[in-house]
Amino acid sequence: MRAWRAPLALFLGLLLLADGCGAGSPREKYRTQPVTRLTLEERVVANGTVNPVSTVLVGSQVSGKIVDIFVDYNSVVKRGQVVARIDPRLFEAKVAETRARYQQTQADLARAQANLADAENDYRRYSQLWEQNLVARNDLDKALTRRQTEQANVAAAQAQVTAAAAAYQEALTNLEYTAITSPVDGVVVSRNVDVGQTVAASFQTPTLFTIARDLTRMQVETAVDEGEVGKVREGQEATFTVDAHPGTTFRGRVTSVRLAPQIVQNVVTYTVVISADNPQLLLKPGMTATVSLKVAKAEQVLAVPNAALRFQPPADEAPTAPEGPVVWILERGALKPVAVETGLTDGAWTEIRRGELTEGQPVVVGTPDPRSRAVPRPGPRGPF
Repeated sequence: MRAWRAPLALFLGLLLLADGCGAGSPREKYRTQPVTRLTLEERVVANGTVNPVSTVLVGSQVSGKIVDIFVDYNSVVKRGQVVARIDPRLFEAKVAETRARYQQTQADLARAQANLADAENDYRRYSQLWEQNLVARNDLDKALTRRQTEQANVAAAQAQVTAAAAAYQEALTNLEYTAITSPVDGVVVSRNVDVGQTVAASFQTPTLFTIARDLTRMQVETAVDEGEVGKVREGQEATFTVDAHPGTTFRGRVTSVRLAPQIVQNVVTYTVVISADNPQLLLKPGMTATVSLKVAKAEQVLAVPNAALRFQPPADEAPTAPEGPVVWILERGALKPVAVETGLTDGAWTEIRRGELTEGQPVVVGTPDPRSRAVPRPGPRGPF
């Protein structure tokens, strides 16, 4: 038994010595990556909703029961086309009533004008007889008073005619409103009414249809955090994806940054509107889009991995580092800090605008993962 124990102990001791020597090597203690020259694009990522550029809510200005609907979802409509109809019978009766009232007031006006003409003739005749001293002054005054009264009656009758004409015109207009028409050319994207349903327009106009003017042009309304909205400008390029087409990247441009803030649970965001072409109608209203806004670009600049800027060496091995951003290099096996001025970042790499770094120079990005190092184990017992 003792004959094989001595060689086994010697073998294990050599393995431990080799492992200890490897752990002390600078190249094995720290992971490095080279400084690289590349093109960086800084992007702002946010979520938004796909909507048509222009939508029109079609409602009813009169109340009543829907008796006909002529369009449905996805129907193509033209401006002025009748899309639904409200039962017109009550409105037709109102038109007949107001027309009769209007005709009556016209007859009343004609009667008042006839009485005025008679009163003016009497006054003229009494005036001539008064000049000839053939009638009393009292008779002349009565003729004058009657003429003035008939003039007032004519004015009142004219006002009644005007009011009746307005009521008649209102009834005609309400009758026209029973035929609900599309105000624009477009596509029906929403229908909120059925035949037999009663709509009430007493307090607010009910929405019956939503019509998108042009589905070949869409826009994404996305919420950008207040900390990043300052980087967004009109005209910037944007790309976005939707769950319905995971392999397709859509492109657009920022058309507006709305000034009205949206505050939800103390988080302030601003709505950024992105316009995009939709010639194949792949984008549907209401889809959720993941948007990436290209807010800045730096071409062929020196860059280091972001891990190099986050690396913090052990306190017992690190010399005093200068203030500001620092990356660490290995010089003669020892860590050395290098102060740098950073620029754009794409989330993985950061531009180095100033600092004593050269292309290809290794920078420390971390220490090896202990789980990645194989621990030597003795093999099966041999013939010792």
